Amino acid sequence: MRPTFVALATCAFLAACGGGDVFNTEEDTDTGTGTDPDTDTGQPIDSDRTLPPGTASPTPAVAIFRSEATSTEAGKEGNGFASDISYDSQNDTFTVDNLGFDGDNTYARGTAVSSLGPYAVYEADAQFNDTVTQNPINQFTHRAIYGVSTSGNTQFAIVRTGAYVDYGFGGFVYQRDNAVTLPTTGQALYRGNMAGMRDYRGRGGLEYTTSDITIAIDFDDFNDATGTRGDAVRGHITNRVIYDINGNDITSTVLGRINAEENINLTALPNANFVVGPNVMDDNGEIVGAINSYYVDSSGDVQVFEEGNYYAIVSGDNAEEVVGVVVMESTVDPSAESVRETGGFIVYN
Repeated sequence: MRPTFVALATCAFLAACGGGDVFNTEEDTDTGTGTDPDTDTGQPIDSDRTLPPGTASPTPAVAIFRSEATSTEAGKEGNGFASDISYDSQNDTFTVDNLGFDGDNTYARGTAVSSLGPYAVYEADAQFNDTVTQNPINQFTHRAIYGVSTSGNTQFAIVRTGAYVDYGFGGFVYQRDNAVTLPTTGQALYRGNMAGMRDYRGRGGLEYTTSDITIAIDFDDFNDATGTRGDAVRGHITNRVIYDINGNDITSTVLGRINAEENINLTALPNANFVVGPNVMDDNGEIVGAINSYYVDSSGDVQVFEEGNYYAIVSGDNAEEVVGVVVMESTVDPSAESVRETGGFIVYN
């Protein structure tokens, strides 16, 4: 079964109809916010919450941009290398800089897979001609997923490649282009779709993913001991499907090799859930937290299937939409040392 390929809507749907930079990658970086221990009057929350690089001085009243941090961890040294990402709506092309062997840095709309649900897919050239001899040079497999909200106020992009033994070079960006007004009471439920890519550590290969995602925010609690908000956030990723690079549904193939290795009988990819706890959302509408999925092994014990993090920003005068990225890794698949899924989403209240 192939995914439904829905063309991205017309120019009026996109944020930058004249083309040019969609994602500003030249802002100063920010490694998070903290509190002055000399002013604390209670017990501070012990948290490793760290925002990705991007807007240096975020507030509720300004646009906010975040990108994947570069990494020194073995196998992940290529994280965050994608830069100067922009979309040209006149030609429906995507431009990415700083990735080796991706043609002339201009990605065209995908052929076998042009869209994943409401999000557009782009691919780099398969070959690039020698500048002098015009002999063709094979390029690495690079793909990009681009999403923009119906309001045009939030966007995300993900760039990955399956051409390396380790995860390889790529990156993600997500942003809101307006302010946000966050409620101080009540709760809100958001629904939407997620699309992403899977790359492997220990072997090459690139795959696509789709799923449904729901997010709920409790604007009343938790209360941060430092006096700032620490709203509780729930999230559920369901109906997960894996496709090969040509758009063929390979979910059963992936599950088959996992079932054979673990002596279990998974019939679907496990749902992934946000870890609920304090200090995941701040006054600027930025959300950072952990995400996990689980399975039951042959002995009946619960085991971790995937684990990772999600990153998001709330947007709008009525906090009506949320944009974000999820990154999860798993070591259960016997075909590689590990597999990573990087998915982007936009959800609406």
